[in-house]
Amino acid sequence: MSRYGSQEMSAALTRVLMRRPGPSLAGADAARWHYGPGFDGPRAVEQYSAFARLVEASGAEILWLEDNGDGLADAMFTHDPSLMTDKGAVILAMGKPLRAGEPDLHEAAYRAAGIPILGRLEAPGTVEGGDCIWLDRSTLIVGRGVRSNQAGIEQLSAILAPIGVTVIGFDLPLWQGEEACLHLMSVMSPLADDLALVFAPLLPAPFYQLLKARGIRLIEAPAEEFYASNGLSLNVLPLKPLDVVMVDGFPQTKAAMEAAGCTVAVFEADALCIACEGGPTCLTRPVLRG
Repeated sequence: MSRYGSQEMSAALTRVLMRRPGPSLAGADAARWHYGPGFDGPRAVEQYSAFARLVEASGAEILWLEDNGDGLADAMFTHDPSLMTDKGAVILAMGKPLRAGEPDLHEAAYRAAGIPILGRLEAPGTVEGGDCIWLDRSTLIVGRGVRSNQAGIEQLSAILAPIGVTVIGFDLPLWQGEEACLHLMSVMSPLADDLALVFAPLLPAPFYQLLKARGIRLIEAPAEEFYASNGLSLNVLPLKPLDVVMVDGFPQTKAAMEAAGCTVAVFEADALCIACEGGPTCLTRPVLRG
């Protein structure tokens, strides 16, 4: 049985790389890391524990990265520094300079777990995992914006071409500026193969058209909650198709997904996700789905 492989977005989460936050997050300088006014380090650590219990309850095996005080406060957002394929991992390169040390953590973890490394992006190329969405098993969509650039997309395409994967880049809007984080997954969360939660006004128009052409049903995220959460109401993690986890406090968004057939679990995350600009999907790097 394979111990790795993930070229889809919503199949059952079987194995996942996560980083348990500790002193690096608890003592983080909010201004330096661009965290919001609601940031509370010790409370964020507590809220993470509640999220981790939801993942563990799903039956997923967690490969843990520990926070031993390396100062990498954002490293709990394990979705971004690497990408998993059916043939092994790609080590990405971060667009946020403060996160430059994180890909090394992922490479070491994969090597320790016996997972092959397909390749690694090099400067000046950048791609963050939050900008990557598998449209299908042979098509990877990458959002080109503040965090992921054309040089990185070209490198990623060259790494994935030999395993039969086509990479397509779409331009993202600037939205709240260079210091903020707008990933492609800030405006789309796949919930099943044929269902996604989206905030259409910020989606690249050609990508929106492609989704419609593929017959993917689109749930429109309520705008009021999207703006109130800086987009985190839309950041939803599928544990399996139609079984998802979201940040608590956004009942309209939750109801919209339930009306489309989803079972939705919530956890309190005002000090963790809302303040730190990363939701439940960002807190996980799927290693094996299916």
